[in-house]
Amino acid sequence: MSDTQIPAHAPHQPITAYYATEADRAGFVREMFDTTAEDYDRMETILGLGTGPWYRGQALERAGLKPGMRVVDVGTGTGLVARGAARITGDASLVVGVDPSPGMLASARLPEGVKLVEGRAEAIPYPGASFDFLSMGYALRHISDLSVAFREFHRVMKPGAKLCLLEITCPEKAWSRFLLKIYMKGLVPLLAFVFARKKNTRLLWRYYWDTIEACVPPEQVVATLEAAGFVNARRHIDAKGMSIFAEYQATKPE
Repeated sequence: MSDTQIPAHAPHQPITAYYATEADRAGFVREMFDTTAEDYDRMETILGLGTGPWYRGQALERAGLKPGMRVVDVGTGTGLVARGAARITGDASLVVGVDPSPGMLASARLPEGVKLVEGRAEAIPYPGASFDFLSMGYALRHISDLSVAFREFHRVMKPGAKLCLLEITCPEKAWSRFLLKIYMKGLVPLLAFVFARKKNTRLLWRYYWDTIEACVPPEQVVATLEAAGFVNARRHIDAKGMSIFAEYQATKPE
C-alpha cells in the first residue's frame, strides 16, 4: 500500500445540495437512475468525449479480458460495458450484469445470453470465486463504501482474476478542470434539457459532475484496492481524453 495514502470509505462526503446524509445517498442515487434510465444511452452518446464502444473495449482488453473468461459487470446500468465484454469473451452467456436500479436494468440493450441481476457493489449475489474478470463503468462515485465494495469484488473473483474500473477524474491542470466543469455542469445539462425525455435527466448530469469534483483522489482508490487484497493495483490514463478517463486495474493474487 502507498506510504502516503490510506484506504477510503465513502468515495465522497454527502453532497448536501442533493441529499442530507450518507444514509440518504443510496435512495437518492437509485431514484435518479430509475427515473432517467430511458435517457441514459442517448445522453451518454451526447456526452461523448471518446468514451464510446471502442474505448470501453480497449480498456477491457488492456486490463486483461480475454475470450472465454466469465465476467461480472458491477453497476452495469444499461449495459454499455457489458456489451463490450460480451463481444470480447465471444459468448454472451459468460457475462453477468449487476445493478441496484430496476429502471436501468429494464432499459439495458444487451446480446441474448447476458444475465442481469439486481444487486449492489457491496453485496454481489454470487458465491465466492465465481468470476475471471470484474468490470465497473463510471459507477465508483456512487458506491456507499469503497472498502466494503472492493472486499466484495475480491470475494467473488477467482484467484488470478483481473479487475477494471472505468472512471472519470478531475484533470490536474486548473484550466482543464475549468473547461470540463463548464462542459459537464453547464453544456451537458442544457443538452439534456433539449433532448432528454425525463425531467430528472438534467439534474442527474449536474450531480454527475459534482461527484467527479468531490471524489477521493486516485491515489486513495489505488490504496483501497491494495487494502482489499489486490495486487498490481494501478491507474491507467487515456491521454486522448484530457487525462480524465481513468482505468483502475488490479489482480486478485493466485
